[in-house]
Amino acid sequence: MSEEATDSLHLNELPTQGPLLAVDWGTKRFGIALSDPNQKLAHPIGILTRRPNRRFPLSQLRPIIDEHRPVGILVGLPLDPDGGEGDSAKAARATADIIRKKTSLPVAMHDERMTSARVLTSMDGVPKKRRRDVDDLAATLILQSYLDTRGS
Repeated sequence: MSEEATDSLHLNELPTQGPLLAVDWGTKRFGIALSDPNQKLAHPIGILTRRPNRRFPLSQLRPIIDEHRPVGILVGLPLDPDGGEGDSAKAARATADIIRKKTSLPVAMHDERMTSARVLTSMDGVPKKRRRDVDDLAATLILQSYLDTRGS
């Protein structure tokens, strides 16, 4: 694997057996999802929070990695609607690079355009206090999309 996190266009970059972890990048919060060992289904497992003006909360991710022992990590790439990369995509790439360097796990990127918006739309009518679930549900959508794309 190359030094940088790869796009999921290279779908064979992550191992095909064993659980995968997904990270939905955010400026304040990071949704986390996990696949089953056969990589068929994704489910939400939590949210990491970043303190203002701080880097990715790796200290919060390590216990999750230790507990679930993923074979690879997928990071959502927040592309612009036209497919371009703005500041958020650059920050997500930097986060993916930190995760790869600090965990030694293979890391890939996957287009996450509109996942948070789709989750919020599906939560219409849900009480606001439950809407904090949007980040880990977005991570679940990103991971499930990756698994479905690779499985087809």
